[in-house]
Amino acid sequence: MNSDGTQDARGTHADPVPRPTGPPDVPAAPPRPSSAPGVPPVPAQAPRSASAVAAWLDTARPAARPGIWRYGYRPPKRTPEKLAPVTIAGMLIPLALAALVWSLWQRGVTSYQMAPLRAFTPDEWWWAGTVMSPKELPGEAVPYPGAEALVVYEGVSFAVLAVAVAVLGSWRAVVRHYVARRPQPARALVAALLALVALGFVFPDAFPLVGWSPAPIVDPLLSLTVLITDGYGLMASSFFTNTLYTAVTLLVVWPFARLGAWLPYAKELLASRAGSTALSSSVPERPRSQWPHLRDAGLREAADLLTAEVAGDRVNDVDCARVEHAFAVARRSGTPAAFRDTVLRQAGAAWTHPSGARDLPRRTARHDLLTEQVRIGTWAVADRAPEPYHGAGAALGPDVLGTSLLAVGPSGSGKTRALVEPVTEALALQALTGRCAVVAVSAAGSTLGADDAFDVIVRIGDPASVHDLDPYAESDDPDEAAAVLAEALAGDLETAGTQSAATALAQVLGPFRTVHGRFPTLPELRGLLEGDEGALTRLREALAASGDEVMRRELDARARQTGAPGDTGRVLADRLALLSRPVFAGFFGGGGPSRPFSLRAIAHHPLRVRIDLPERGHEEAGRLITRLVLAQFHAVVREGGRAHFACLVLDDATGTVTAGSVRRIQRLRSQNAGVLLALRTVADVPEALHGPLYGAVGCRMAFSGVTTWDGNRFAQTWGTEWVETTEVAQHTVFADQPMTRALHALRKLVTGKAVTTEAVTVRQVERERWSASELAHAVPAGHAVLSLTTVEGEHAPPLLVDLRE
Repeated sequence: MNSDGTQDARGTHADPVPRPTGPPDVPAAPPRPSSAPGVPPVPAQAPRSASAVAAWLDTARPAARPGIWRYGYRPPKRTPEKLAPVTIAGMLIPLALAALVWSLWQRGVTSYQMAPLRAFTPDEWWWAGTVMSPKELPGEAVPYPGAEALVVYEGVSFAVLAVAVAVLGSWRAVVRHYVARRPQPARALVAALLALVALGFVFPDAFPLVGWSPAPIVDPLLSLTVLITDGYGLMASSFFTNTLYTAVTLLVVWPFARLGAWLPYAKELLASRAGSTALSSSVPERPRSQWPHLRDAGLREAADLLTAEVAGDRVNDVDCARVEHAFAVARRSGTPAAFRDTVLRQAGAAWTHPSGARDLPRRTARHDLLTEQVRIGTWAVADRAPEPYHGAGAALGPDVLGTSLLAVGPSGSGKTRALVEPVTEALALQALTGRCAVVAVSAAGSTLGADDAFDVIVRIGDPASVHDLDPYAESDDPDEAAAVLAEALAGDLETAGTQSAATALAQVLGPFRTVHGRFPTLPELRGLLEGDEGALTRLREALAASGDEVMRRELDARARQTGAPGDTGRVLADRLALLSRPVFAGFFGGGGPSRPFSLRAIAHHPLRVRIDLPERGHEEAGRLITRLVLAQFHAVVREGGRAHFACLVLDDATGTVTAGSVRRIQRLRSQNAGVLLALRTVADVPEALHGPLYGAVGCRMAFSGVTTWDGNRFAQTWGTEWVETTEVAQHTVFADQPMTRALHALRKLVTGKAVTTEAVTVRQVERERWSASELAHAVPAGHAVLSLTTVEGEHAPPLLVDLRE
């Protein structure tokens, strides 16, 4: 990716960055213009003497959907939804029809309304089609059972009619729209008023100003009691009637209590009166620049000191984020006293990175270290984009990088400038706060960031390089070292399997380490794999002298396979020849002046590492080194006890993706690690791995200029969605009557258009979120389509991002 972003001017942002005025143990930063990039500017309403760091700390960072720049983000205000007139009419029309039906029902306009009641009651209850004659029947406890049954029948009919009106009129949705959306206590009060209205219809006698008849609810229950008990004894009991009235009242009030959320609101009032803690959504009394979390934990002295540091601009954003991270660690480990002592002793310089750096020498992107985000652009306003993303900043952080990110785009599309460099810079800043370790592998001919921004720089093939790369990642297990080397040497080969390559390597690494106490250099390993008789004989004699029969049998097995058809050792030796060139003579443990560096260090320390690949004529060696770094990264991040996030950034992942690396990428999410893979085209990955690769990563990014073949892979991965389409068709009107045809002909003569009618069709269709053609031709220059997935499983759909803003 020699030209990725190299022809584009670097973006600048007029945002003052909080900088320390010069700590005693760190040299002062070079002079910077007041419009240096980094942290957003001080709000216009802040006084001129206000601290830039304090303004940065106090800026709101509301919760937002994945990929949204939270610094100063203002969620869109939801406009209150208005019910359509059709909905209101649909509520009132069933009510009016129900009133008409109930009026006709009570008048008995039809004789068929009594048919269901006659079908479920005894015939002796009725005489001449109506209630029994009013004469008293001897021996009967209920002289008029038909009359009581008629009251129950009316109550059941009224209940059925009320339910039908509520369902057909969508009363539940209407009431929730006007009541449930209100804040407390208005919601509870409105629900209480509705409950009183309902009780007024059930118990009108309890309200002096009400003159209508009661709804048939209580009387049917009393009549049903008479029929069940076959007498009026219970009705004479005041305890029974009072209990019945109470039960009816509770049943009527219960739906309104749920609608008004009376119980949660009562608990909230009781909690506030008892002095309980405020709700999580409430605004803290003190601004963040006064360190309220420390004060709540009883560390008032430390909070006062840090507040003075912030007000005096003696700390920057890195210092604030580092101290907050240290406080979180101290709170988890239960050591707040040690935290307080360190702050009182070192103030804002406490827990400084081992390198002594408290900032990067230069920033090219906008960062917010409190949310661990870096802004890469702006979400474009489009119909397919959800409303929260309209015009919001697009940002990346460990929450999405933990699921790994695949970026595909041709050279010059801006992958390095707009994505790789900002992400590397953000991870380097987060490493200074102790929350991250980063390994960036630069493409041949380009470097990611300034040298001062990294703790370790390995320049493969450069005699002036201070550090060398340990090919075995400081491992003491021959099998682990063999697996890592096998992935690097033969992971991309179909003829030699990774498992057989690992076995062949272990057969020589184990015996060599047993004899010499170290692993062989790459030239020595190449000789053993090629079957050098002198090297094998000396190693065999040393094993025989030591009496290690197990390792001697391993070496003999390797010697028997040497030269046989399909020998994996010859293939591995040929690959090692790429790293045995004179330009690499002093590298990979070859005894050069450079200090060996083990990638295993990132599992224990928040290091910033950059590995520069060799240039000019060593492309295949560079790919082999990149596979080696990726394999070592997968091996070291599996170690437990690591609290910080680890990320590997590959500016050019061509030839790096193998079947083994794809399987390991899927496990990084649970290991608090992630990788960023940048490719010019998906064709740089074996075709059999296209699907598994897109499925292994959680974030995918297609830059402007991708081919339709590459776009097809993205389209298949992003899938389809249901959308509503409206089709308008115009049909010519053909008249049958002579007069109508004459009028149509006259109209066509005057307007020049035939008489037509429109047919509108609205339907749900399933379509691709982004088609291959759209990705190849509809993405403007300087834009990309990005989809995100967080480690918690939240998703952001593929949306267009303007990388120039």
